[in-house]
Order: sequence, then C-alpha cells, then structure tokens
Amino acid sequence: MTSMRYIALGLLLSLCLTASAGDTDKYEKWGPTSQGGGGIIVRLGYTIGGTTPIPLPSEIRSINAFQPNGGATIGADVYKMLSRRWGFSVGWHFVYEGFHTSADVKNYKMSLTQEGNTMSGYFTGCDITNVELWGLTMPVLATVRVSPRWNISAGPFFTVFVSESFKGQVYDNKEGVGYLRVDSPVGEKVNIDRSSPATYDFSDNLRNWTAGLEFAFDWKATRHMNVFALLDWSLSDIFEPDFPTVEFKLYPIYATVGLAYRY
Repeated sequence: MTSMRYIALGLLLSLCLTASAGDTDKYEKWGPTSQGGGGIIVRLGYTIGGTTPIPLPSEIRSINAFQPNGGATIGADVYKMLSRRWGFSVGWHFVYEGFHTSADVKNYKMSLTQEGNTMSGYFTGCDITNVELWGLTMPVLATVRVSPRWNISAGPFFTVFVSESFKGQVYDNKEGVGYLRVDSPVGEKVNIDRSSPATYDFSDNLRNWTAGLEFAFDWKATRHMNVFALLDWSLSDIFEPDFPTVEFKLYPIYATVGLAYRY
C-alpha cells in the first residue's frame, strides 16, 4: 500500500512538471519570457469616438446624430518584459480624431456669428458640431500577459496636438424652434433658422494638449502579428481653462482597432 502511494505521488508530480513545461513552451512560442526580453510593436489602426461632456448637461436635450468622421492611429511601442507575465511599454502614436454631431439644446451658452454680426447669449434649437484633432500621443503602460496569446495593458498617456478644429452652426430644430437670447436667458430674442444659420469657431480656444488613461488589448494572431484594441480616455478639458463660452468640460474619448507587427 505504501509503495502504491509513492507511485501515485510520483505520477502526479510528473504530470505537474509536464504541464508546467508545456505552459512554459507556449509562453516562449508567443513571445519573450525571460527577464530583459523585449522588442518593438508597430501599430496601424482605425480610430472612432468623440469629444463629450460627462455626464451630459441639462442644456443638451437630445442627440439627433453622432457620426465619427473616421480617424487613424499609426505608431510604435517599445516594450520590455520583466518576467514571463509582467512588463511595460512606451510608445509614440500619430493620431487623427474627428467626429460630427447634431443635438437639440436649450439655453446653451454660445458665441455666434450671423451675417457678419457676432452675438453672445443662450441658444435654443439645433446645434451642429464638427471636431478634428491631429496630434502625437505618448502612452506609458504596464502590461500583464493573462495567457500566452493575450496581453492587457493600462497606464497614462499624454497627447500634444499639432492641429485642432472645433466648428459648427446652429439653426431651428424639427419643431421650428431656433433662437438666441442675447447676453442672458431672458435677453433680447434673435430668431435663427435654416435659411440663415449662425456659425461658431472655437478652434483658437482649444488646449494644445490632453492627458488621460489608455487601456490596450492585444491578441497574438501569429508569431509576429497582433490584433489590438485601444481606448484613450482623456481626463482633461478640451478647452482652455479661461474659455468663458462653453460652461461645461468636454473630454476626448476615442477607441482604436487595428493590426500590429511585433519585431
């Protein structure tokens, strides 16, 4: 009986060592596992998202349309493994982010231009906004390999914008309501309809940088090719701190899906 116990224990230990060796082989197959191992990942992706207040303020009564204009991310990450499962990466990504939106608003603080005249006050009606952002993003991420082929990363990012545009127009909504109360919510009423819309351009009032958190998911499709998804969630307002017109904060939030090549 005692000898049978030793035999059973030996078989169990042999199975555990075999499984461990097989697990190690899988990690070695799908990437560096030794301390100090690393490389470069080149990424190309399609970016969608928008610049939004969180939560939606009461002035925005409904969203009629939200259309990402499409965008792109191209860049590279340098990664380093500290162990079989843990590592970190630093990257530089060139990004284009844009969107178009239409919303019905009420008492929405605005500065508008109509037929050469500039007016400030509180607008009620339909607001159309178009945003384009071009910039360089640097993410610094901690990485965990949850399996031989799956990596999850998270950490801060910092973006410097090299070109920014925030423009739009306003007019009456589907119910035919469109007007600006000049200077105050009970000021002089100026009607604005589709035949003569008012416009705005806040491009010069945008910050030239933003910062936030990035979350990344990589699946190793082949030895050198990844399928990936990124989420960049900005924690800073898109407008300069002293910009008085828009009274709530707007945050760029964009997701990217694409392919990456690992060197």
